[in-house]
Order: sequence, then structure tokens, then C-alpha cells
Amino acid sequence: MKLLLLALLLILTSFWAQSQPPSGYYDPAAGKYGTQLQQALHDIIDNHTVITYDDLWNAFQTTDKKPNGKVWDMYSDIPGGTPPYEFTFGSDQCGSYNNEGDCFNREHSWPKSWFSDLTPMYSDLFHLYPTDGYVNNRRSNYPYGKVGSASWTSDNGSKLGDCIAPGYSGTVFEPIDAYKGDFARSYFYMATRYYNEDNGWAGSDMTNGSQLKAWAMTMMLGWSQLDPVSQKEIDRNNAVYAIQHNRNPFIDHPEYAPNIWGPNAGLSDLTSAIVLNAYPNPASDICKLDIPGISAKHKPELLVYTATMQEMNVQVTWSSSTAELNVAGLPSGIYIIKVLSDNDQPVYYSRIIKK
Repeated sequence: MKLLLLALLLILTSFWAQSQPPSGYYDPAAGKYGTQLQQALHDIIDNHTVITYDDLWNAFQTTDKKPNGKVWDMYSDIPGGTPPYEFTFGSDQCGSYNNEGDCFNREHSWPKSWFSDLTPMYSDLFHLYPTDGYVNNRRSNYPYGKVGSASWTSDNGSKLGDCIAPGYSGTVFEPIDAYKGDFARSYFYMATRYYNEDNGWAGSDMTNGSQLKAWAMTMMLGWSQLDPVSQKEIDRNNAVYAIQHNRNPFIDHPEYAPNIWGPNAGLSDLTSAIVLNAYPNPASDICKLDIPGISAKHKPELLVYTATMQEMNVQVTWSSSTAELNVAGLPSGIYIIKVLSDNDQPVYYSRIIKK
């Protein structure tokens, strides 16, 4: 008996040693913001160990197992309540299905058509989950979104219908609130793991290659705050790391997402400038900046740049010390505002999201 317990202890110790990130794993990302942080994280989690699509069935038994041993399906589970049904590994694997509860399959939460069925993302566990086959089929390759009037609702409350999130009105699939953060952090992972590795990706109404469109990023940042990192995600991150030998940085460090994509990402570290809050942000038509100490006779120059530092032409009007920027003609995206003093040195910065 003692030998058996010792062997079990050695196995568990070996597993957790493989599951935890090595010391200094995220050191190359320290002090970085915006695209520099995204690139640093990409370089950390790149070149993961690739498993086959068939290997997912076995992988799910360590990455997505409930404490009771059942399949952890976020399309049917009801945290803190009684789910309408539960799946058993092996025996309930799809197969064919006609109704909810028939079987579970392998859900590309980032639909595979968006990346043109390419590898290695085709079997990347960080966006693949075991889900009810019928619900998965109803979700199809629609974007995630906020549903207004649902055309269909699953047994656990996931919805299909027209989107009411600002910036998109097409058909979307909305998971329940308890798992919105899980899917948001999966999407942050995809946008970072495949940053500048999305050649040939078809994209979608939600994505440009591996990057989220402005409306989707705004929504996903909100989802990640609505549903913070759970123990489920921490355990899954460790389990996937033991298999793929890379991690989801946005589970280990939730602050990375706003530091990359938030309205003021990367601006607070500029010692030569003061960061201003823009409002409303995101903006559709008019965005305002209150700039203290501006006289009526000497208005500073405002320059607006894309995230890749391409200067954009934006009309600016002044009301006392408030600058009103007409952003209606800008494409959806993230923009940097630079305010110049008389000697052309930046004294203020801000970042806005155009819906």
C-alpha cells in the first residue's frame, strides 16, 4: 500500500511540475503595452506542441472534466444549479444527434472556417471545447454576441438571435454569463498566439484574420470583466500546458488584455506626457477630450493616428478647454490621439476606440 501511495504521489508531482509555468515565463513581457506586449506574449506562447484532432477526445478528459467526472460542457452546464443533462466521456461522444443531450463533440469556439481549416490552430486546445453536438450545430459559425430577441434558446439559456452589441446587428450566439469570460480569454489567446501568423485566414464578421474587430473587442473586454478568471479556467490552463506546453496568458494575467487593447493601453508609461480620458469611449460620432490649462487664444494641435501610426484627418472643434473630435468618418478600430504644445512636443496622449 505504501509503495502504491508513493507511486501515485510521484505521478501527481510529475504532472503538476509539468503544469506550472517555469520561473520567469512572462519576464519578456514585463513593462510592455499595446502591440509590443502582444508581440512579446506571442513569442512566449508560440511553437506549442501540436496534437491531432483525434487526440482531443483524450485531452478533454483532463482539460474539461467536472469534479463529478462528467464532461464540462459550457453550452449545457448551469454553474451552481442542476444542468438539464450531463455527458459521460467515451459513451456519449458524437456520433449523430437530433436533439440536445444526445452527445458531445469538439467545438471550435473560434470557428474553423474563420481560419480556413488551417493548422496548428485546427487542434489548438485553448479554443476547442467539448460541447453538446446539437447546440454546437445551432451555433454554427456565427460570431459570439449580445442577443436582443432570441430566435432560439438552449436548455441552459444560451441564445441565438440578432446582435444588439454596438457595431454589429447580424446573427450571433450568446453563451450564458458564467462562461462569457472563458470565451473572451480564448479569443484573446487566439489573437495573440496567431498574431502575424494569420496568412490565408478567411476572417469573419467578428474578425480580421486573427484580430478582433472593434465592436467585438469592446464586447469581449466587457465580458472578461463581467466574468473574471475562475478556478475552472486556472485548472484548465494548467492541464492544457501539460499537453501543449504553452499557456493562455490572459488567464494567468487578466490585466494583459486591457494593457493591449484597452482605451489607454500603453499610455500611462509615457513620462513626457499626461494621459487624458476620452469620452464617450468607444465613440460613434463625436469624442471629447478635456484638456486642462488651455487658453482661448492658444489651442494645441491634435493629431490622430491608427494603431500602426498612420495619421488620419479628423475635424476638431473647441468649446473652452474641451476638444470635440468628429470620428464619424473613421473606420472602426483603435486610434491614438497626440496633443502638441507650441514646440511640437507631446504633452498629452489618449486612446479611443471607434465603433
